[in-house]
Amino acid sequence: MAVLNKIRQRSLFLILIIALALFSFVLADLFRNQDALTSKSQNVVATINGKDITREAFMEKVELAQRQAGPNATNTQVMNSVWDQEVRQAILESQFNELGISVEKDQMRDLLKTALASAPEFLDENGLFDENKLNEFIANLKEISPQPGFFNGQAITYTDWTTYENNLAKNALQQEYFNLVKAGLTGTLAEGKLEHSLDGDLVDIKFVQLPYSAIADSTIKVSKSDVSKYIKNHESKYQVEASRDIRFVQFNEEASVEDENQIKKDLTDLLEDTSEYNNVTKLTDTIKGFLSTGNNTDFINSNSDIKFDERYLFKSQLSSTVADSLFKLDKDQIYGPYKDNGYYKISKLTAVRQIPDSAEVRHILIPFIGAVRATPDIIKTEAEAKKTADSIFDIVTSNRSKFADLLVLSSDQVSNENEGVIEFAYTAPFAPEFKEFSFNKSVGDIEVVKTDFGYHVIEILKQTDKQKAIQLATLARKIQPSDATIDKIFRDASNFEIAVATKDFEEVANESNYTIRPVNNMKVLDESIPGIGNQRQIVRWAFQGDTESGAVKRFNITSGYVIAQLVEKHEAGLMSVEDATASVLPIIRKRKKAELIREGVSATTLEGLAEAESTTVKTASAINMKNPTISGAGREPLIVGAAFALEEGESSNLIDGENGVYMVQVTKITPAPELDSYQAVANRVQQQKINVVTSKLYEALKEAGDIEDNRAKIQIQ
Repeated sequence: MAVLNKIRQRSLFLILIIALALFSFVLADLFRNQDALTSKSQNVVATINGKDITREAFMEKVELAQRQAGPNATNTQVMNSVWDQEVRQAILESQFNELGISVEKDQMRDLLKTALASAPEFLDENGLFDENKLNEFIANLKEISPQPGFFNGQAITYTDWTTYENNLAKNALQQEYFNLVKAGLTGTLAEGKLEHSLDGDLVDIKFVQLPYSAIADSTIKVSKSDVSKYIKNHESKYQVEASRDIRFVQFNEEASVEDENQIKKDLTDLLEDTSEYNNVTKLTDTIKGFLSTGNNTDFINSNSDIKFDERYLFKSQLSSTVADSLFKLDKDQIYGPYKDNGYYKISKLTAVRQIPDSAEVRHILIPFIGAVRATPDIIKTEAEAKKTADSIFDIVTSNRSKFADLLVLSSDQVSNENEGVIEFAYTAPFAPEFKEFSFNKSVGDIEVVKTDFGYHVIEILKQTDKQKAIQLATLARKIQPSDATIDKIFRDASNFEIAVATKDFEEVANESNYTIRPVNNMKVLDESIPGIGNQRQIVRWAFQGDTESGAVKRFNITSGYVIAQLVEKHEAGLMSVEDATASVLPIIRKRKKAELIREGVSATTLEGLAEAESTTVKTASAINMKNPTISGAGREPLIVGAAFALEEGESSNLIDGENGVYMVQVTKITPAPELDSYQAVANRVQQQKINVVTSKLYEALKEAGDIEDNRAKIQIQ
C-alpha cells in the first residue's frame, strides 16, 4: 500500500517520463525515415506549381491510357505519356488561374456545337445541328449512368462524356491562352530598324588567323583539377540526374546443337509408315506417315506445332531462302527439314492454283444480332438477315442495275461511299469466306456469302494478274531447348551467381568465357536495357536504397536468366570529372592553346603578325551580323561582333575565336540602305515572335515551373 501511495504522489513525474520516452521513440523513427521529415505524403506522385497529383488519380489515368494503347505500348511508355500530359495541364492551369480565364457554359455549348456539327445523332431533318437533341442525349446518359449509351456506334458512359467535355475545355483554354500571348507580341519600328541593320550592315575585313589546329592536342596537358574547376564555374550546364552503372551476364535458354538435331530427327521419323501393336485387336497396325497419308489436314493437326493452313500462297509470301525450292515441287512431293522463323519444317505441296493478285467486288452487307461490329440498332436475327440477303440476291441477279439502289440496306458505310465497291489484294486481311468467293469464282458471279460480319451479297467486278499459288501441308516443330539443356542453363547461372558473391565478377566471367554486357548512365525511370529489352525489375533493384555498389542479383527474364552487378551509383547533382571530361576537355584545351598563341605573339599589325607566324593576311567581304561567318575561317560570332565595333581602317587586338586566335582590320563599312518605313520589317519581327510561341512557350513555362517528381520514390511501376 505504501508503494502505491508513493506512485500516486509522483504521478506527474511518471507521466512526464513516459511522455519523453514516447517522444524520443517517435523522433528516432523520424530520423530513421528522413523522408517523413523532408517530403510530402508518399501518396503524391508530383507537385507542380503547388498542385498535388495523387497516386490514385495518376494511376487511374495510366490504366485508362494503357487500355486505349493496347499491347503495343509498355506500362512505362504509357506512364511517361500520362506524366507529360499531367505536367502540361498543371503548368498551363497555373497560368489560366493567374489570368482568370475559364470556359463558361455558353462557350462550352459553342465548342460542342463546333465539334459535333456533322454528327448525325444531333442533326435535324434539314441536316442542321439541333441543340435540343444534344441536351436530350446528355440527359439520357446521366439518367442511365453508370450504364453506357451509344454514340457513333460506340459505347459511351456519362463519365466518358464529361471527360470528353473536359478535354474540349482544356484544349479551348490552351488555345485562348496561346492566342492571348500572341496578341501581346509586337514588332516595334525600332526592332524593325535593328533587324534591317543586322541583315544589311556589311563590313569588309582583312584578318590573320592563328588556328588552334597548329598546336598538337598531345602537347596540351589538362588536369582533373582543370576539369573540376570548369564544371564548378558552369554548374548549371553540368547538373545531372541520379544514374546507375551495371553489368550483367545473360544465360539464354536456347536449344543446343544436340536439341536441334533431335528435333530434325523427330520430324523425319514422321515421314515413313510405322507399325504399332494394338492391345485391343491384338494385331499390329500400320500408322501412315506424312509421305503416304491420305488426310494431310488431320496428320498436320495431330503432329505439328503449327496447325494446317489451307491458304494458297504466292511465292512472295514465302521465306526467300526456301521459296524457289517449294515452288519447284510436284504435287505430294516434300521439302525439308528446313529452318524457318524459329521452327524446323517439312513441307508437302498439296495443291496448285492460278489466283488473281487482286480483286474488285461490290457488296451489300446485312448484319444480324451478335455479328462482328453490329451496332445496337441491329435487330434482325440470323435467319431474318439471311432472308433479306436472299431477297436482294434475287433482285440483283435479275436486274444488276438495282445494286446501287439497294445499297441503302447495307451497313458497310465505308464501301457505300464508293457505291459498295471494294478493291483489295489477295494478301489483304479479309474475312476468309469473303476472300474465298472473291478470288476463286469468276468475274460476274454473284452469291450470298456468310461471314462473321453478317450476310454479304457479293458481285465480282474485276480480277487482275492471275499467278501461281501453292497450298502447303507443313509439319513444324518449334526449336526450343530440351529439359536437359534447360537444367544445364539453370545450373550454369546458379554456379556463376554463387561464384561472383565472393569473387571478382569479371574474373569469374572470363574464366567461363561468358560475355559481360555493361549498361552505363541508367536513369531511375528507364525500363529498357540493351540486349534484354523491358526490364524494370533490374532498374528498380539498382535504385533501391539498400542496393550497394558491388551487389549481385539473379533475375528471371523471358529467355532465361540475368546475373547483374551494380557497378557504381551516381547521385543527382554536379557531373563527375570523369563523365564531364569528354565534353569539357576540348574547351579547356582550346583555351590553353589560345594562351600559348598569345604568349608567342609580339606583333601589333596584321602584316607583322602574318610575317612573324609565316602565314598570310586574308580578306573577307560583305560580312553581316545576322550570319556571322567569315569566308575561309568558318562561323566566328565573336570575331564578327568585334569587327562591327571597329571604325573603318581600325585594327583589333588579338581575339580568341572558335577556330583560332585572330587579328582583324576593317577595310570598308557599308551601312544598310535607309528605308522610308521599317513597318514591313517590324511586321516580320512580330511574325517571328508569334511563330516561336507555339514551339517554345510551354517549354519556357515548364523550365520556370516548380516541379517535384516523386514517381520513382513511390514505386508506381
